[in-house]
Amino acid sequence: MRRRTFVLGVLTFAVALAAPTASSARSDSPRFAPNHKISQSTSSNWSGYSAINGRYTSVSGSWKQPTASCTSQTTYSSFWVGLDGYSSSTVEQTGTSADCSGGTPRYYAWYEMYPKFPVNLSLAVRPGDTMSGSVTTDGSGKFTLTIRDVTTGASFSTVQTLKRARLASAEAIAEAPSGSGGVLPLTNFGTASFSSVTVNGSAIGAFNPDRIDMVSNGITKATTSALSGGTAFSVTWKHS
Repeated sequence: MRRRTFVLGVLTFAVALAAPTASSARSDSPRFAPNHKISQSTSSNWSGYSAINGRYTSVSGSWKQPTASCTSQTTYSSFWVGLDGYSSSTVEQTGTSADCSGGTPRYYAWYEMYPKFPVNLSLAVRPGDTMSGSVTTDGSGKFTLTIRDVTTGASFSTVQTLKRARLASAEAIAEAPSGSGGVLPLTNFGTASFSSVTVNGSAIGAFNPDRIDMVSNGITKATTSALSGGTAFSVTWKHS
């Protein structure tokens, strides 16, 4: 997909439902961007499943926070659920990241109302923790984004407003985040296991979703397994 330049006005306000809080949005943070689609089932930055060809007002799912295998290379990875982004220029999403810098892993949670910058959360994330996330909308521009560490019980929720969201897709994704120069190197996260993925209250498999593999310049960076029970799958890292 060609990268596009656009400007979108967004009015936001946050409501924390638990102790973890949101830090301010950072312009130097990696971005969790829309699908850079190569073909119907390949993308240079996404791997996972996306329900398309409908109108979507809710998505939820769980994943086990992967462990980053770090080298001296600086790399990035994110795991999330969200609405839009498959063929639209906004994404309403929440998830976690596993990045590497100087051989040291960094794990954190965030939400993003793309094209606004991501907001990192103080919610502690540890490799192996079971995370759950959900994004719902009233269909009139108000979104509730919630992320929870099921292992520790800590959670965060926020209400955001985005009037121009198309609600054209719903997904559970492992992503190579983007910077100002394009898609960033992908952290070796091993395998990310997603489960209980639902869209509009039903199993994502009921929507005949697109199964997406991450491929860049002919190199397969991550592959997506078949769905199990209509709600579970895994994404396996192949290349940075």
